[in-house]
Amino acid sequence: MPSPVSPPSPPVPPIELASPACRVIAVANQKGGVGKTTTTVNLATAMAAVGKRVLLVDADPQGNASTGFGFGRTQRGAGCYEVLFDGLAIAGLVRATPVPGLSLVTASADLAGADVQIASLPRREYRLRDALERCAADYDFVLIDCPPALNLITVNALVAANAILVPLQAEFYALEGISSLLQTVEAIKSRLNPDLEVQGVVLTMVDKRNGLAEAVTRDVRAFFGPLVYETIIPRNVRVSEAPSHGKPVVLYDLKCSGSQAYLALAGEVLRREARREPIPSSPLHAS
Repeated sequence: MPSPVSPPSPPVPPIELASPACRVIAVANQKGGVGKTTTTVNLATAMAAVGKRVLLVDADPQGNASTGFGFGRTQRGAGCYEVLFDGLAIAGLVRATPVPGLSLVTASADLAGADVQIASLPRREYRLRDALERCAADYDFVLIDCPPALNLITVNALVAANAILVPLQAEFYALEGISSLLQTVEAIKSRLNPDLEVQGVVLTMVDKRNGLAEAVTRDVRAFFGPLVYETIIPRNVRVSEAPSHGKPVVLYDLKCSGSQAYLALAGEVLRREARREPIPSSPLHAS
């Protein structure tokens, strides 16, 4: 079985998505426990709630985004693994969610081995992009919930994406390790997807009563500048409860602070997408 660190396949000219109007956003951070899946699920829900046609691709072997919409491990069927490994069409795999306008490609434990298994396949970095090209006309936005690792699945997501959204937990080690993600983004831009950009950085699990969280928030804003969204996601018990009920928090408790924050975040994301302007002073372009 080929090693996940085997030499890269020769560069292949990227394909263009059939529908330029479809925007693909990868939600990624190689550090676990930062609210990545929660952000993906609730951002997708909020976008669909304002009338956008949204597809959420659960590319994390843990399958938490699938669970968050009520799909237990025995209820998922074929999904992201079959897209990446078998080349199945996404159109035949999408599952309806309780949210009108929001569809889901589920994840299974098989994805844990996909990183190694697809390493020897043709166009291994483009497997997800090729699949999304065939269904792009059906959606306004595709959100990809990436695994908490910088592996070949994440590479597939970044090659398929127009932009990356980075959830960052407001804790002491927030900026540690982020350089690896930024370096990966730059490598993807230089060799595989020159159009990849950073949509933004969102601070998650912020406890405003905690002085350390406030200090970290200042540090993150100083480092990332205008890349950081004005909206912050507070630490909120209703956000933690919602997945156990198989619902996004926006459906579980619309009035809670977590739901309101994700609705505000969706507004910011959509405004940035509408402007589509380069954001200056990005640390990604620092020498």
